[in-house]
Amino acid sequence: MSVSPYPPRSRGRIVLFGSGETARVGRRVHELLMAAHQKPVPVAVLETPAGFQPNTNTLALDVKQFFEHSLQNFKPQVTIVPARYRGEGEFSTDEPSFVPAVESAEYVFAGAGSPTYAARHLANSRLWKAVESRLERGATLALASAMALAVSTHTLPVYEIFKVGEPLSWAPGLDLFGKLGLDLTVVPHWNNNEGGTKLDTSHCYMGAIRFAELRTMLPPETVILSIDEHTACVFDLGREEARVHGAGSVSIIRDDEAETYAADDTFSLSRLRR
Repeated sequence: MSVSPYPPRSRGRIVLFGSGETARVGRRVHELLMAAHQKPVPVAVLETPAGFQPNTNTLALDVKQFFEHSLQNFKPQVTIVPARYRGEGEFSTDEPSFVPAVESAEYVFAGAGSPTYAARHLANSRLWKAVESRLERGATLALASAMALAVSTHTLPVYEIFKVGEPLSWAPGLDLFGKLGLDLTVVPHWNNNEGGTKLDTSHCYMGAIRFAELRTMLPPETVILSIDEHTACVFDLGREEARVHGAGSVSIIRDDEAETYAADDTFSLSRLRR
C-alpha cells in the first residue's frame, strides 16, 4: 500500500463521492483516509438519507459489510445509527441515544437516498450537531450521492424533478461549508450517462439543458462543485486544500467559467470562495 497523503491531524476531513463509494475507487479513497486514524477505527453509518425507504436498514447493513470486509486491515468497528426521521419516536434524529455512536466515531458515513429528505430531517437536529462537532474535532466525514448533495447551501431536489416532474427548483441544504466561508452547491453524478443516447442524465440526472436553467436560479455568490462518477474530492480542513481521486474530474463552476481538476490534483479551498 502506498503512503497516504493524509497524515494525522487536529481538524477533520470531508470526502465527497460522485459515486462508487463502495466500488474499487471508493475503497481506495477510504483506505487513504482511514490510514490517518488509529486502529481499530470506529465507524458510524447514518441511515437518515434513506430513512423513508422500507429497506433502509438493509442498505445500511450493506455498507457495514463493505467496511468490515473490504477495509478489514483497519479493523473497523461499525455502528449503524438508525436515525430515520425528525420528530418523536425511537428512530428520531433527535434521539439522545444515537449521539454517543457519532461522538466516539473516527469515521462517519452517509450516502444514498434523497437529498431533500436528508436535509429536512437532519437540519438543526441533535444528531447533525454531533456530526459537525465530531468533524471539528478530527473525524473524517464521508458523504456520497444524496448526502453529498444534502450538505450544500442549496440542494437539488433530484427525485422531485427527475421522477415526479415537479418544476425546476433548489431546496435549502445543510450548509456544511458555511462555517468555512463557502456558499457551495455540490453536484455529484456529473457525467452520468445511464440514459444512453435517448436521455441526457448528466448533471445529476438533470441533463445539460435543464441544469443550465437551474444555474440561473442560484444566487450569484453560489459556487458549484461538480464531481464525476467514480470520483471523490477530499477536503482537508487542516491544510485548507482539496484533493481529487478516481476515474473522472472535479470542476469549480462560477459564472460562465469552470476550473477542472483531475485525479491527484489539489487546489486551495480559497478557490471555492467568491
